[in-house]
Amino acid sequence: MRRIIGKDKKGKNKLINVPSYDDIYVNNQFGLQTAYDVSISSNGSGADDTPVVSGTQNAIFGYGTSSPGNDVSITNLVSNTGVVATDTTGVGTARNTLAAAGYGTDKAIFGYGGTSVYLSMTNLVSNTGVVATDTTGVGTARWYLTAAGYGTDKAIFGYGYTSAVVSMTNLVSNTGVVAIDTTGVGTARQGLAAAGYGTDKAIFGYGGSGAGVSITNLVSNTGVVATDTTGVGTARQRLAAASYG
Repeated sequence: MRRIIGKDKKGKNKLINVPSYDDIYVNNQFGLQTAYDVSISSNGSGADDTPVVSGTQNAIFGYGTSSPGNDVSITNLVSNTGVVATDTTGVGTARNTLAAAGYGTDKAIFGYGGTSVYLSMTNLVSNTGVVATDTTGVGTARWYLTAAGYGTDKAIFGYGYTSAVVSMTNLVSNTGVVAIDTTGVGTARQGLAAAGYGTDKAIFGYGGSGAGVSITNLVSNTGVVATDTTGVGTARQRLAAASYG
């Protein structure tokens, strides 16, 4: 116990008894207690200034075409500081114009794409960046599609091209299981992009069928794709999208 000089209601000085640094009340009982660390912020809010790290911390690039007619089966891991690792080869079937997204809070999935033919296959990625062998027969074979995460731990593949542009999606569960086709979800198109937004939703945007289009389709946190929203910026295709903020 120590004493400090304070003021009474009339503004006169008086001695006030206060606990010492390691004396606190616990369950209305006063006594000597173990001292605890208290985080103090620089702005006086009482909150710890130490950054809290959350969400996915790493990334992976995969597959593609290295030269005309030469599809590759290669991935490159990206660290949480943005450093890209050297090639890892032989990770599933070589192909191009596929799509990928995160799922399950710490994993990823590559899906579809093609070579001289359209493919219906996925490759799961573990939380350490290891790519699994091909899983085939997961919805309609196609390429020039896109994918995004939604619902905090799931993913969705959408649209693309087979013998024509298609309007379909395939939901991915939080265990990496790909659902059958859901058709008729907005305007059929290819070469579009997708990204997550709002913590648990996603959006498909742009793309085209010959000419580029100015269309987006929102995806709810249960994977339901909304009808077209048109006139959203310059019509274009073969673009990219990403979450930020």
